[in-house]
Amino acid sequence: MFLESTREVRLASRPAGMPTAANFEIATTPVPPLKAGEVLVKNLWMSVDPYMRGRMVDRESYVPPFQVGKALEGGAVGEVVESSSPKFKVGDIVLSSFGWREHFVAADTQVHRVDTRLAPPQAWLGVIGMTGMTAWTGLTRIAHIQAGETVFVSAASGAVGAIAVQIAKLHGCRVVASVGSDEKANWVRELGADAVINYRTAGDLTAALKAAAPEGIDVYFENVGGAHLEAALNALKPNGRVAVCGMIEQYNATEAPKGPSNLAQVIMKRLRLEGFIVSDHWDHYPQFVGEMATWLAAGKIQTRETVREGLEAAPEAFIGLFRGENTGKMLVKLA
Repeated sequence: MFLESTREVRLASRPAGMPTAANFEIATTPVPPLKAGEVLVKNLWMSVDPYMRGRMVDRESYVPPFQVGKALEGGAVGEVVESSSPKFKVGDIVLSSFGWREHFVAADTQVHRVDTRLAPPQAWLGVIGMTGMTAWTGLTRIAHIQAGETVFVSAASGAVGAIAVQIAKLHGCRVVASVGSDEKANWVRELGADAVINYRTAGDLTAALKAAAPEGIDVYFENVGGAHLEAALNALKPNGRVAVCGMIEQYNATEAPKGPSNLAQVIMKRLRLEGFIVSDHWDHYPQFVGEMATWLAAGKIQTRETVREGLEAAPEAFIGLFRGENTGKMLVKLA
């Protein structure tokens, strides 16, 4: 296949507060000829995820920041359309971190073949990919959930939260979920949540959580921060655990947010709060895939995707995450 150029989304400027379309630009870039051991991939699907907001800030973190004027990066699934590697043939479906572009050339060590017999291509960006692995890691390796415990999940209709609800139920837990609309609440009940709080209409979150879990909670899967964390600290039982996955409420803050007023509960209740980065646990990915593939085959896990189409839609899809426009995984279909 001969391809002279392709398109990519670049960071035009660093956002201050909520990102806007002006922070992104679509550019045409040449496609270099393949060297030995390289593949040319046509992206089919790309992921947008809240963690990418942190990479738009020029600061030291667990992953390097995006550079202004350079293409963004993120999970993508694509088809090999040209190969100079013995490891891959034309037609192979591969997973990479080269999202936000229509095509790319990479070394064969930078892409990984996916088994579309286990799940469709886009699922490797969601339920059986990093999203599902994040939920599984937080609950089983960080919080060590046990049957009979009560688990509170915030942002429970989001990509990670919806999987966390279902994994907790599969482990025999009672699940309390927090969402931002009645429509999302209905869906999360379908996933098995025993009680659902619409935080936009609930008023006092501490009171709402106490009503949903009168005897308290054992585990909190933290996706939001702020008032959710404060309510969870009040509700946690002695020796409770918090798996800190994300704090999306703070990602677009333009000034330092207030910390919870009740952190002393950590001492009095002997609580354990542990943040985690899923890539630190990637050696357990085969175990996760085995479990998730079994659940999917048995129909024990439901998924929902919010899909935007075309590279041009990628910035708005990303911004939509912070407006709560997604139910389940937010994806961009490129081809």
